[in-house]
Amino acid sequence: MVANRSRTRSGRSWARRLLFLLCLLQSPLQAAELLLSTAGDTATLQGFSTALASSRPQDRVRIVALNDLPPLNELPADTYLILFGQPALAWRLSSHEGPPTLVLQVNKTQARATLGDRTPTKLSVLWSDPSPLRQLRLAKLLLPHIARVGVLHDEHSAFLLDEIRHAATGLDMQIVSEGWPSTRDNRTLLRVLRDSDVLLGVADDDLYNPQTAKNLLLTSYGQQRAVIGPSAGFVRAGSLASTYSDQNDWLDTLARLLDQPPHSWPSGTYSNTFKVLGNSQVARALAVELPSDEDLARHLSEGETP
Repeated sequence: MVANRSRTRSGRSWARRLLFLLCLLQSPLQAAELLLSTAGDTATLQGFSTALASSRPQDRVRIVALNDLPPLNELPADTYLILFGQPALAWRLSSHEGPPTLVLQVNKTQARATLGDRTPTKLSVLWSDPSPLRQLRLAKLLLPHIARVGVLHDEHSAFLLDEIRHAATGLDMQIVSEGWPSTRDNRTLLRVLRDSDVLLGVADDDLYNPQTAKNLLLTSYGQQRAVIGPSAGFVRAGSLASTYSDQNDWLDTLARLLDQPPHSWPSGTYSNTFKVLGNSQVARALAVELPSDEDLARHLSEGETP
């Protein structure tokens, strides 16, 4: 009996040592080189790099300017490229070779302009614009009576309508859309506002930018129509509310992707998590009851499919 217990303890001790050795052998293999780069000033990436390194201590995180990167086919096999901005995305497409790559700070319209119909392997774009489904759910939450949603687009953003219409169908909403080729011509804007209950802004820099914001927002509220989105910046300028994702949200999304094999990455994705920003002054002007940003985000998150 004593001999049996001794053999059992010896076996367990050997198993523990074996497990420890396996962990030592596996740790270096699991570490990855996370290489952050952009075509602009790399100093803008410092805060993101610090937060990423803190959240992934097992990996090596570095910042290298795009012009200083070696040819894509010369980068080590354990490298993961994390690129920021449309110019960096265009640079990544210069070669079919290269390491797995994640691209941030590019909206869906910009990605379409750069990628076209291509879906390169080992490349995933984390779209900076909010999910249309989240935006429409936010609109319905704030304005329960709405049935018709106005959407302005141009030739670059018209492709977004399919996704918006699909999202609206599940919410029993109708999309009223019209091309807006000239933002100096208010007739299109006025028609869409007349035929809809709310205006949904899309991430198209030709339509929604600092130069168009004042006219677009004043015209909308002159017609007593709220504007949802297209970004937190536009909410601060005068739209009613929008969902958005901040650095912590993108870090969470990155972590989930980096923990998966690159062949399973989606070609494009919205952030897994998000926040809401509302404009209380605009809400009062439109007689809209505006819950706190935290309550809105929590309510929307609870209704999302994991």
